[in-house]
Amino acid sequence: MTQKNRPALLLAFFFLAWAAAGQSYQSFFTGNPVDAFTNPTGGICLMGGSSENDEAMRWFLRSANGGDVLVLRASGADGYNTYFYSELGVAVNSVETLVFNNAEASREAYIHDKIQKAEAIWIAGGDQWNYVSYWRNTPVDSLIQEAIKTRHIAIGGTSAGMAVLGGFYFSARFDTVTSDTALANPYDQRVAVDSAAFLAPAILSNVITDTHYANRNRQGRHVAFLARILVDYGARATGIACDETVAVCIPQDGVARVFGNYPESENKAYFIQIDESIRDATPASCTENKPLDWNLGAATLKVFAVHGTMEGTNTFDLNDWKTGTGGQWEYWSVAKGLLKIEKE
Repeated sequence: MTQKNRPALLLAFFFLAWAAAGQSYQSFFTGNPVDAFTNPTGGICLMGGSSENDEAMRWFLRSANGGDVLVLRASGADGYNTYFYSELGVAVNSVETLVFNNAEASREAYIHDKIQKAEAIWIAGGDQWNYVSYWRNTPVDSLIQEAIKTRHIAIGGTSAGMAVLGGFYFSARFDTVTSDTALANPYDQRVAVDSAAFLAPAILSNVITDTHYANRNRQGRHVAFLARILVDYGARATGIACDETVAVCIPQDGVARVFGNYPESENKAYFIQIDESIRDATPASCTENKPLDWNLGAATLKVFAVHGTMEGTNTFDLNDWKTGTGGQWEYWSVAKGLLKIEKE
């Protein structure tokens, strides 16, 4: 290369980099470019974060019934393409990853078309505020909702992707929040609990999820979220949480299966509800700048904690929120900002 050509090549490189940065989205495609028309069996896969559980991912892919899988994310690249398309041994027609670089991507006709043709949609981890601020009240969230309701596509997500699938959700608008902060002041700005209509399938309409659960000591903040929902919205919401590498897979019949690698790992899923025997469950204190106090007798919250197995044999019935297999009931309460957990 001659010295005089180098500036021109460098200029071209920077122009291409600038042009790529200016695009609202990126696409990474693997598989058959001809759209498949299949009848997905539907269902929801909630993954707790860190590495994926392969058996839960096979369950999710089988729900697409050989169709097209769409991965949505706001950071990263094509890490799911080969994993979904060829590494798990479940035949699908194609896998396409769409990376949203900004909110403008939500107006792209190409993205709308891909959502309408997908038999399964997977939402990657990252920062859930990107998903909320990019997608809410745009064609993206309405098309995903329509696909769930009318075409019965499979929907799932990990970490931030799981966090946005409840009818109530921690938006992370003001960054993440720890349990210590949320319990010490449930109205700290970072306790950003939202209820505006977004992506939730019907069976999760009264649920708020959380992820990386015991691994990041998030039980306390999840309880604070539930207290805020009761006080702010008058709703006795329920919670579903997953430790890392654990997944809750919910078929159309509503009986959730819990995948993990117990007994190699003690990681669990958690199904949390206000004790049904308590008629007035209002916290003694859930106000700004004061510790949460939610201690209403023996058990303010009833929690079914269940290990995930490779076969997904342990279950919890989301139709009645009572019937479970392979788990143990726990009883949670908060006294002056301190979470107390008692086991059956």
